[in-house]
Amino acid sequence: MITVAVLGATGYTALEALKILLRHPEAKVVAVTSRQEGRPPVSSVHPSLGGRLDLELEDLEPEEVGRRADCVFGCLPHCASAEILPRVLAGGARVVDFSADYRLDDAGSYREWYGHEHPDAGRLGTTVYGLPELFRERIVGQQLVANPGCYATSAILPLAPLVKAGLVELSDIIIDSKSGVSGAGRQPKLMTHFPECNESMSAYNVGRHRHTPEIEQILGRHAGARPEVIFTPQLAPMDRGILSTIYARPTKSVTEVEILAVLREAYQGERFVRVVDHLPGTKDTVDTNFCDITARVVRGRILLISCLDNLVKGAAGAAVQNFNVLFGLPEHAGLL
Repeated sequence: MITVAVLGATGYTALEALKILLRHPEAKVVAVTSRQEGRPPVSSVHPSLGGRLDLELEDLEPEEVGRRADCVFGCLPHCASAEILPRVLAGGARVVDFSADYRLDDAGSYREWYGHEHPDAGRLGTTVYGLPELFRERIVGQQLVANPGCYATSAILPLAPLVKAGLVELSDIIIDSKSGVSGAGRQPKLMTHFPECNESMSAYNVGRHRHTPEIEQILGRHAGARPEVIFTPQLAPMDRGILSTIYARPTKSVTEVEILAVLREAYQGERFVRVVDHLPGTKDTVDTNFCDITARVVRGRILLISCLDNLVKGAAGAAVQNFNVLFGLPEHAGLL
């Protein structure tokens, strides 16, 4: 069995990771950490784990976590993760980092979008981006993997094959994404307070959402030039799920059949990307590691629609998928 620890185990994505790991045939959870006082049982924070995981939340030194587990899932906040994970790596464990701290390629971009100097800048640009459908070969054997952002996954998967094929004008890509409230995390905030978000839709961080440079960076690797993306996230009154509608100007006249054929060829044999003919909805992918994608051509524009569960394919499921690749396990282990 491969031993696993979860850093910052009190949040939504940590809970989702634990639920998946508990049904994983090759994983054993040996430590869950939190800075809470005392050593409360993890089931006191996540009652759904009662009778399923008999561990206490511990405030462990990072090196100890790295010594205790073969793999560590880092569910720490952005800007805090890179302070801790180098010490975990020094303990000898492999790490899948849920935060954004290692997704960007350079310290300047990180400073611009996150407002902090990066504490471990030497790993930027060398840490593999953990989207197995696009970077599987690079993930194998790594010590540190940067788990993708949930919005970013919903945009990159449908767009990457098209920009690689030169079918999309890179200067004219618009991404409109709607996410369930769990995407904002478990920490209470005014915008996710029930009376504020129930029966209401609202845009936020327009023009400055931190997944924007991540999307541009990864698409740029496939296109050979960095695209210009307008990304607008919106909060939807539901617990979980992301629906992204993407508008792109084609470089030549194309049909819906041709666009779908490019997507199907790109993801042929991929377990967790489903290219469908119908218009997918978030309920089609809830509680699964699937991303559903379709395409339409409307008035000469390419419309791509994708949906996924932000807590699974957008976070914990992707992390377990990366875990499986890291350790040479069947990629679907624990996920079907």
